[in-house]
Amino acid sequence: MVKVNCLNPIAAVGMDLFSADYAKTENMQEADAVLVRSAAMHDLELPENLKAIARAGAGVNNIPLDKCAGKGIVVFNTPGANANGVKELAIAGLLLASRDIVGGINWVAENKADENIAKNVEKAKSKFAGREIMGKKLGVIGLGAIGVLVANAANRLGMKVYGCDPYISVDHAWNLSRDIIHVKTNDEIYKECDYITVHVPLLDETKHMINTETISKMKDGVVILNFARDLLVNEDDMGEALKSGKVARYVTDFPNAKTANMEGVIAIPHLGASTEESEDNCAVMAVKQIMDYIENGNIRNSVNYPSCNAGICESAGRIAINHRNIRNMLSQFTSVFSGENINIANMINKSKGEYAYSIFDIEIPSTEELVNKLASIDGVLKVRIIK
Repeated sequence: MVKVNCLNPIAAVGMDLFSADYAKTENMQEADAVLVRSAAMHDLELPENLKAIARAGAGVNNIPLDKCAGKGIVVFNTPGANANGVKELAIAGLLLASRDIVGGINWVAENKADENIAKNVEKAKSKFAGREIMGKKLGVIGLGAIGVLVANAANRLGMKVYGCDPYISVDHAWNLSRDIIHVKTNDEIYKECDYITVHVPLLDETKHMINTETISKMKDGVVILNFARDLLVNEDDMGEALKSGKVARYVTDFPNAKTANMEGVIAIPHLGASTEESEDNCAVMAVKQIMDYIENGNIRNSVNYPSCNAGICESAGRIAINHRNIRNMLSQFTSVFSGENINIANMINKSKGEYAYSIFDIEIPSTEELVNKLASIDGVLKVRIIK
């Protein structure tokens, strides 16, 4: 029986996919797999029998990735599953920043007891006049699953869209409208665009990428949108830019004590993926990845181990090995099989940074004795019998 622990509520449409071979447990210390959304895991003790963690969402900053990799625990995420929900909110952010809709709504709430509100609104509405986004220039930094959708949607709304992503995948490039102007550097976006939206992961090189230096390259009165990660923007620098008028509006999905009190900020309470459809999509994707890993040894969308797909095992046995990416590992594995007179029908070995993953299909059923011999090799982190 495979035991699954949920650190956050996971949509039933995903949990219902588990077969009778899986059972939910409230005790993480006995879990083979963990499903999580926002719960912080950095200070949790990870049990030795834990094989996989699936984050029902894209960001994994709440999970200790290196610690998991070192214990042979594969961490999955669900890229693209919530992309449409974030795209729709980003488009809403564009409109909220262009038209003072929030100010107008607040005025109505403040004057709702006035019997003459219908008459007075004609005088008051001029204070909330805005501008249309049609014909304006939007810069999209990061053309992943979300960035491509935002770029295409804004293009359909009549905006002139610039996109920058030196690492754009083939699939995302195919999905990008031919009308999008693909530029080579962010500086071109800073110089040209009236609106700038960031859709990149939080890495050392992207932390505080929106700062005093980069803002100085932008147009006066630029609007900046951040539906990716809060730390992509240096909030102190943003505060100064808003005060000076260099930035007209900052729209963020990550409010905190600073941004919530800044004039010119439209702060949304992290609603990007908070739709029924996004939560369902993430749950389904996370559960399917867990099941494929447990039952077949395959890895899809891992953030700390390489993708590795051996399909469904048609041989008598299959063994999966999480190990460090060091020399002579494969030769040591094959020596063990050779020493036991076991023929290897198929094998796959993939690496990602300091870690690697190997799958061996063999012509006899796997045994615990074989597992122990493989596990004794220096650099091996976890060995599993798949079949």
